[in-house]
Amino acid sequence: MKWNKYSKTTWQAAVAACALALTASGCASGSDTAATGQRNGPLVIGASVSLTGDFADSGKAVQRGYQLWADSVNAKGGLLGRKVEFKIVDDLSSPTQVITNYQNLINQDHVDLVFGPFSSLLTVPASQVAKRYGYAFLEPAGGGPQVFAQHLNNLFFVQPAPSVRAGDVFAKWVLSLPADKRPRTAAYAELDDPFAGPIAESIRTAFEAAGIKTVYKQVYPAETADLSPVMSGIAAAHPDVLVSGTQNNDAYAQVKSLVQLKFSPKFVFMSNGANSPLEFPDKVGAANTSGIMSSGDWYPSSTAAGSAEFAAAYVKKYGGTAQQIDNSSAEAYACGQLLADVAKKAGKIDNATIIKSLHSGSWPTLLGDLGWNADGAPTSSFSLVQWQGGKLLPVYPAAAAQSAPVYPKPNWGG
Repeated sequence: MKWNKYSKTTWQAAVAACALALTASGCASGSDTAATGQRNGPLVIGASVSLTGDFADSGKAVQRGYQLWADSVNAKGGLLGRKVEFKIVDDLSSPTQVITNYQNLINQDHVDLVFGPFSSLLTVPASQVAKRYGYAFLEPAGGGPQVFAQHLNNLFFVQPAPSVRAGDVFAKWVLSLPADKRPRTAAYAELDDPFAGPIAESIRTAFEAAGIKTVYKQVYPAETADLSPVMSGIAAAHPDVLVSGTQNNDAYAQVKSLVQLKFSPKFVFMSNGANSPLEFPDKVGAANTSGIMSSGDWYPSSTAAGSAEFAAAYVKKYGGTAQQIDNSSAEAYACGQLLADVAKKAGKIDNATIIKSLHSGSWPTLLGDLGWNADGAPTSSFSLVQWQGGKLLPVYPAAAAQSAPVYPKPNWGG
């Protein structure tokens, strides 16, 4: 569960450029090229993934998840007797290149199906191409408001909820605490970002409605190199809870600054950065992670459908430990799980069948049971995760929890 780092201005400019490129491409018709029935030979799935550029690390994690699922299903005989093959092309992390890639995959390579790229920035234009040609569009990493504002019935965001709802689980947990245990004051440090900021604002709305007083709020631009003035302001306000609307690098900087200031709030929630099982302890120091909360959709010890199989297969193929698996790989793998479930239930696998099937009922995945509204927004919720004993564990809701939440947060280094 990650979001790209572009500012609102950059996002708007990129989307405008994509709209022009899509219009100029002349791809307004041609849905007859979509896979509509069973063919002989392999089932070819096309995907444009960021193997280079700003999103390369996450893009490669998506690629690993896609390929791992293909290996798994092929080891069991394929999908309805057809071997699954991925045709993955690099979009350079570019919104215009992603349009070209999906046009080529559909019109030149004649792939049977397509899966999505990484980031909402690329998902918006990519999903428009898929819609024009009648293709279902399962996508693991584009959950921003702009994605669902398109009202595309062929799109399915394969995470539990839209990205901006990621903080709701934290607010719900805090407000479930006995009155004498709840925080009374709160501070908000928010990156000016179309994904991270709204998460913090959603929590603030819930907290203020419940009587939790805002004592500090600061929105800072993406290019801010030194966050110490912001964190000094927070320390001076001495809030019970810090809600941070962050991406990765600013999350690390916030923690480092708070450690230097020797100010440790009773509760800390970070929208992004703290949910990275590999990078976060490396960047801030393992001893400084204890008690910090975030939200997540997959964790190594998950008992959800296919999770144990996925984790074991990942470690066998790519090495490392289950704790080091990027959740982008799990989300990509879940796209394949859904495809396999549709094939099993319907007895066929074509774009119209996928779209109709996924809009009916709930579907089990390693991310939990998923369902979607008419615009492709998932209707479940994220889990609250917390760093405990050097591990990122689900702590709420009770059905997903593998440990009780620890509060107040231990002091830095504790």
